[in-house]
Amino acid sequence: QVQLVESGGGLVQPGGSLRLSCAASAITFSRYDMGWYRQAPGKQRELVAAITSSGTTNYADSVKGRFTISRDNAKKTVYLQMNSLNAEDTAVYYCKAYRTAWGSPIEYWGQGTQVIVSS
Repeated sequence: QVQLVESGGGLVQPGGSLRLSCAASAITFSRYDMGWYRQAPGKQRELVAAITSSGTTNYADSVKGRFTISRDNAKKTVYLQMNSLNAEDTAVYYCKAYRTAWGSPIEYWGQGTQVIVSS
C-alpha cells in the first residue's frame, strides 16, 4: 500500500522557518516527480514547489527565494525548507507523488501537515 507521510508542520512566528518532510513507501520513489501543495481555508489547493525525478525544480512565484524543495531518493523523502514565513503561508501542506505510466497519470497524495504562521 502506497503511503506518503508528511511531517514537520506546526506553529511558527512570522519570519521563522520550518522544514517539512514527506516520506514515501511502496513506490519506486526515484521514478516519481514530487510536489508540495498547500490549501488555505476557503482557497483552492495550489502548487508550491515541485521537483522532477531528475532533480529539476520549480516554484510558485509567491515562495521563490524563500522555499527550497529537495529530495533524497535513498531515503524516499522529499523536503520543503521554508524560510521567512509570513501569515499568507498558513495552510495545510500536502505532498504528491506523480508519474505517467503507459500514457496514464499515476498520483498519490499525503494526508497533509498544518502550518500556522502567527505571532
